Amino acid sequence: MRFTVDGTPRSVPAGRQLTVYRIVQESLTNTLKHAGPAATATVDVTYGPDAVSVTVTDTGRGRPVGTPVPPAGRGLTGMRERTELYGGTLEAGPLPAPGVGWRVRLHLPKDTEEQ
Repeated sequence: MRFTVDGTPRSVPAGRQLTVYRIVQESLTNTLKHAGPAATATVDVTYGPDAVSVTVTDTGRGRPVGTPVPPAGRGLTGMRERTELYGGTLEAGPLPAPGVGWRVRLHLPKDTEEQ
């Protein structure tokens, strides 16, 4: 896994911190469950003047044929619900080239409590 931070980290209210944490956690969990054994992941956090953005990308090619698929959960639904609580946007889906990975993008606008 690779992790990068761009911009100057700043204090973010606790609820927003938890939202970022949970979305990264769920994205990486989905990589482990669905991307296949050789997949890698990157987490990029960007602190902009008006928002915090996170992109989690994996190199997964899906599960090998015959491998049991974990039961469906509420991962993407939960990520969207958390994002909406703070007026943010969430995009999740396969990368443009077929069968070569998945990307989750979170954008949370700055709150009036943030410095």
